[in-house]
Amino acid sequence: MSAKTKRILVPTDFTKVADCAIGHAMKLAERIGAEVRLLHVVPKPAEAEEARKKLAIESERAKKLNPAVNVEGLVRIGSIFDDIGDAAAEIDAVLIIMGTHGLRGMQFITGSRALRVISSSKIPFIVVQERMIKSDGYRDIVVPLDLEKETRQKLTLVADMAKYFQSKVHLITPKDDDEFLHNQLVRNINFSKQYLSERGIEHDAVIAEEDSSDFVKGVIKYAVKVDADLIAIMNLAQENIFGVLGVPNEQEIITNEPMIPVMCVNPVSTTVAGVPVMFQ
Repeated sequence: MSAKTKRILVPTDFTKVADCAIGHAMKLAERIGAEVRLLHVVPKPAEAEEARKKLAIESERAKKLNPAVNVEGLVRIGSIFDDIGDAAAEIDAVLIIMGTHGLRGMQFITGSRALRVISSSKIPFIVVQERMIKSDGYRDIVVPLDLEKETRQKLTLVADMAKYFQSKVHLITPKDDDEFLHNQLVRNINFSKQYLSERGIEHDAVIAEEDSSDFVKGVIKYAVKVDADLIAIMNLAQENIFGVLGVPNEQEIITNEPMIPVMCVNPVSTTVAGVPVMFQ
């Protein structure tokens, strides 16, 4: 029996940031042996044919980045808030790579409808701005941890991504002056370090200068310091993309000024029988 075909979905509005998302998808598809599907959603059936023509052109442009990766276009009639998740499920996508136009695009990212797209999806998202992926991919990945215990399930996707790109994983937790909470943070870091060590993944761990109230700024500052290519956010709450951080500043981290891509993972939904869906 042949291996299951992996597919990466890229919603596109034919803008520069969407082109950047396509670049990320093509590089990742090359590494994990996946195909790429470009999705454009139109509100009216009358606009579908024009969209198909544009997608055909966009697909040919994408193939020039890597002719070995299969690229096809998908047109859906409806709303981007509903159809991204539906299209991803239909094609059995393992990952959605989506561009955002900085603060100008935040209504899409943080509105209640958009929150459902990411939080209720079984599929991880990588959200990018106008920062192209490096030729060697995601070599440095920053993983914020908080007081919730990071389980094997929650670290699986990061670990496997790191193996594909020979990445170094940088763990970071907020500072906490409370001795009990500080010890809990240390235990969580040690758990994560052991998990990564067992899989032969290079890593380090730090405690931020910032506490939970300012942790997002601390994460971004640290990501800049280590020249991170990806920040991996583990979603613990179905109503809160950034539940792992315990802070409400999701706009700040997704639209971070250095334009570092952010991977949003719903841990419970990203594995089947303990095996990461992306890499089956």
